[in-house]
Amino acid sequence: MRPSRGVPLAAAALVAAALTWPAPAQATAVGGDHCVRQERVHVPGAAFQQSACLPDLTTTGLAGTPYTDMADQAGLTAKATRTPSGVPGLQIDGYFPDSSHFNTTHGWRHDAQFVIRLPDHWNGGLVVTGAPGTRRQYATDTAISDQVIAQGYAYAATDKGNSGADFYRDGSRPGDAVAEWNARTTQLTRAAKRAVAQRYGHAARRTYMTGISNGGYLTRWQLENHPELYDGGVDWEGALWTADGPSLLTSLPTAVARMLGSARDEDLYAVGFARGSEFLWPYHEKAYWGVTQKIYRAEFDPTYDRGCPGPSAGSTVEQILSPCPADAVYDYASRPASVHRAVARVALTGRIGRPLITLHGDLDALLPKAADSDVYARMVAASGRGALHRYYTVQGGTHVDGLYDTYPDRLRPILPCYRSALDALVSWVETGAQPPADHTVARPADGDVVDSCALADRADPVR
Repeated sequence: MRPSRGVPLAAAALVAAALTWPAPAQATAVGGDHCVRQERVHVPGAAFQQSACLPDLTTTGLAGTPYTDMADQAGLTAKATRTPSGVPGLQIDGYFPDSSHFNTTHGWRHDAQFVIRLPDHWNGGLVVTGAPGTRRQYATDTAISDQVIAQGYAYAATDKGNSGADFYRDGSRPGDAVAEWNARTTQLTRAAKRAVAQRYGHAARRTYMTGISNGGYLTRWQLENHPELYDGGVDWEGALWTADGPSLLTSLPTAVARMLGSARDEDLYAVGFARGSEFLWPYHEKAYWGVTQKIYRAEFDPTYDRGCPGPSAGSTVEQILSPCPADAVYDYASRPASVHRAVARVALTGRIGRPLITLHGDLDALLPKAADSDVYARMVAASGRGALHRYYTVQGGTHVDGLYDTYPDRLRPILPCYRSALDALVSWVETGAQPPADHTVARPADGDVVDSCALADRADPVR
């Protein structure tokens, strides 16, 4: 459900307690300014929080402890990805008031969970993100948190207020669950800014919004609707929602139809899927297309097929991933105006108010860029905000970097390009250095693609 406007007195008292969470067995005193002002840091509005003073806030130090969840990160990064380590600081885990209970992390069975990491050696910045897909607050620890906290940024991530394949059950009307994602991100940003000021004695000098997939959507939405909270953002293949399409509800029905034998390859090309991405389609048939279409259609258009997915997307992996046959003929354009209004509540406009860099792989087989970031880039330009936007297509990139391990000769991870893009954004915001013009970042014929990406390497123009 949507965040509460107030915090009950009992919840406020619980926040004030700032309970100390036992550190992992390997934790040792670091000395100096390690976790200074720990007792002063209270996350405004939180119903509950626990703090831990840790010798290493990266996944190298946290793997196998309650302070991260490596399983929830599965598939997002290539196995050989190099990550930094040895970043001491304070971690705060907790949740805001909420009435839904999809997130069982820590045994709390409570949504609106968050994690905030405050490194001892702070560079004056804050990076905020929301979970990709239907994952939870630790999902981007390897992909985003490790690098930014090593650079000295404070970091905050939210589970978006609901998670899992049954997220569409949250709320009382169509679109409520996704609308909550935006509200929870705004809520965490404001609270994290206050927590940062408590920890370090002054406000963050810069705040950046970023994210992958649904987190990329959140980045777009925040920069459009709350530019006053941020200095810029990096959007990694954000999902596109527009009231009249395109969106995944206009491309995935054709993918489901192909799964069920009623659509041809040419039909997929017609709705935006890239030629050359065919080798990825069998995997997406098994892991993404069916479940993604049915749960998002249930979120915005629950009356279309009340029996599928019904009150749950399934109780087994096979049931969850299977498609609804009715989705093979789903036609968003012909659905009632109420469905379009539900999407309009969370729709993007392109009217960004801060610098934004967008990255999208040319072999994305879940959110094909022709029906997503290509369209969003045109929306930004049409809104007169083109000077605030850069758009880079990553040649050989696909929706999740983990697929590189299966197809190293055909794909490249987007993560190193993302890291380069974040550095470019910071230079753009803080020194005025203009990033390269929009283009396709070439996949090198040889050399390191797992941990290296030069944004200036060009292939064919994007647009």
